[in-house]
Amino acid sequence: MTTSENTPRPYRVCFVCSGNICRSPMAETVFRARVDEAGLSDLVEVDSAGTGGWHEGDGADPRTVSVLADAGYESDHTARQFQESWFAGLDLVIALDSEHLQDLRELAPAEADAQKVRLLRSYDPAAGDDLDVPDPYYGGVEGFDDCLEMVEAACEGLLPAVAEAVKGRAE
Repeated sequence: MTTSENTPRPYRVCFVCSGNICRSPMAETVFRARVDEAGLSDLVEVDSAGTGGWHEGDGADPRTVSVLADAGYESDHTARQFQESWFAGLDLVIALDSEHLQDLRELAPAEADAQKVRLLRSYDPAAGDDLDVPDPYYGGVEGFDDCLEMVEAACEGLLPAVAEAVKGRAE
């Protein structure tokens, strides 16, 4: 048996917002950093996409890039639209708000795929009842700062859940 046959495929996580230029690339960048810090980068793949294709091929919004850089994150991003066919290769699809959650669950080809979709802030015990990460696109940089704060808090709770799922695969 070759090494590739012994190695399970990576656990794949995709963050999804509307246009894939603000919230989801921010979440992708933050979560990838957490995965790297935890030494799980060989076991977990992190990606992002948008429910719409308006910004396909564009980089992240400059305010996203700026807020991430100010917080010490490096990012390189090209926007793309989420495709129904991706469900088969993903383990977890993380929606940034309840509208994305609904859209993604409706897009899912099977109930098992719909169950892969979760709200990011559901992993933040301090989030309370409001589990949406508000879209900062039409506001100022303060909205991007607030978005980063919510994303970082939720990623702290998401990491142990993903680590546990990865551990469960190895057993």
